[in-house]
Amino acid sequence: MKICVIGTGYVGLVVGTCLSEMGNDVICVDNNEEKLEKLKQGIIPIYEPGLEELIKTNVKENRLKFSSDLKDAVQKSLICYIAVGTPQGEDGSADLHYVCQVAESIGEAMNDYKVIVDKSTVPVGTAEKVTAIIKSKTNHNFDVVSNPEFLKQGAAVDDFLKPDRVVVGSDSHKATEIMQELYAPFVRTGNPVIIMDVKSAEMTKYASNAFLAVKISYANEIANICEKVGADAEMVRIGMCSDKRIGSQFLFPGLGYGGSCFPKDVKALLNTAKENNCDTQMLSAADNINKLQRKLFVDKILKHYNNDVNGKTFAVWGLAFKPKTDDMREAPSITIINALLELGAKIQAYDPKAMDSAKFHFADRITYAKSSYETLNNADALLLLTEWNEFRKPDFDLIKEKLKSPVIFDGRNQYNSKLLRESGFTYYGIGKK
Repeated sequence: MKICVIGTGYVGLVVGTCLSEMGNDVICVDNNEEKLEKLKQGIIPIYEPGLEELIKTNVKENRLKFSSDLKDAVQKSLICYIAVGTPQGEDGSADLHYVCQVAESIGEAMNDYKVIVDKSTVPVGTAEKVTAIIKSKTNHNFDVVSNPEFLKQGAAVDDFLKPDRVVVGSDSHKATEIMQELYAPFVRTGNPVIIMDVKSAEMTKYASNAFLAVKISYANEIANICEKVGADAEMVRIGMCSDKRIGSQFLFPGLGYGGSCFPKDVKALLNTAKENNCDTQMLSAADNINKLQRKLFVDKILKHYNNDVNGKTFAVWGLAFKPKTDDMREAPSITIINALLELGAKIQAYDPKAMDSAKFHFADRITYAKSSYETLNNADALLLLTEWNEFRKPDFDLIKEKLKSPVIFDGRNQYNSKLLRESGFTYYGIGKK
């Protein structure tokens, strides 16, 4: 099929590349010429396992192209994906400025029937807005469908190539058939392509992410109670997860959720509810608990140092909001590090992939180490903020040797508290005595 994907951000780049991997002819469109030139050379602006190799392969095979000519890309394509950003507004709502701009440009470029696919995360009713904008610009026939993405950063390529499900919101039989044909190679193992009305598809994305955010906040609230009563949150988690009705995913207590999706989508859904006079106590609580979790971690540190960290040096392991990505949007590390800096502390940090991203947030206010162990030099304590694999089994003898005092604040419950305490460490986890 002939496809164009407008927007080469995280979602657009993964979508366009994976569609080309299945033999489709894909043009990825962006207005950033410098970015496009790098992409043509196989240099990608984000870290996502497996993506760089797929881009290079499909560019070489001429199935994947990059262009700034939106009109040409639209006219050559049957299916046009809108995958531009929907940044969060001051009131928490999704800013549809870029989506509407692209819709207008598509309408002006139309030369035949097109399926317009809303791939950006957009609130209920966006497809209607896009339809109205395109209709005002063309007399050609077209259909607008909602096809929300469910990509996990760090596993996005596999998620797209082997999806749990594909959701298509469509009110057109013709568009539905085209989308089913497009996704058929991705669901050969029997996972479903779920067809529903457009508004339900738009809602499904927000409802899914908000539910996972609620699970994380619930796990953290239980962990906070565990600390007070002397229970172990990890043991409680294991006991809960054995129940098939509950499951094991997204119930790990820690520093709360971050990234580009959960915080933004929860706030957008809260805004949608507010606009429609719906009371949303659970979503509001999840959002508040998530903010609180970072503060509680800082409070642990302050309590250990009798509320005075001025002049203390902390080694920080992990800056990205999760492993296998360089994304620091809404990362717990930002809140925690900024709070410690304001209190006069010094930070020596390392992350396997997010060092460049960190410089955007902290500039020269922190020290950037070349390795995890380098952060420990003359540090008063170790803070684990992101659970990268390489931090899971470190040399604790070397950590103890390098630190001024053997103190670990584990924001991800990654280490065995009993063994560390027996080895002479002072250890603080989440939801532990």
